[in-house]
Amino acid sequence: MTIKSSQTLVTEALKEIKTISTEEAFEKFNKNECNLIDIRDVRELEREGRIENSNHIPRGMLEFWLDPESAYFKQGKLDLNKEMVLFCAGGMRSALAAKSLRDMGFKNVSHIDGGFGALKQSKFKIT
Repeated sequence: MTIKSSQTLVTEALKEIKTISTEEAFEKFNKNECNLIDIRDVRELEREGRIENSNHIPRGMLEFWLDPESAYFKQGKLDLNKEMVLFCAGGMRSALAAKSLRDMGFKNVSHIDGGFGALKQSKFKIT
């Protein structure tokens, strides 16, 4: 049995998904063109803060909350016609999550390069 490393999975995901900068994310967010989704664990949000008006969907529930056939589907929480812009702490989990959403059939998905670490240094407001 061959096991791929998490870094290999992230590297492969990055080849298949769209990565955007904090500036691009800020512009899309301000134009109401995207769902800004924070996939960090709730403890990370409590410790580090969060982006004002972002949506929090824990990484472990992302696919379930966005699947209309799932018992966990969050009807009306997000506009499924808008781009799904994901971020985590540094960009690795969000890369894997973006690939997972692409695999589910979502076409308009991206993740933010550098994650929350980069977002803290951008124009976004932290609460």
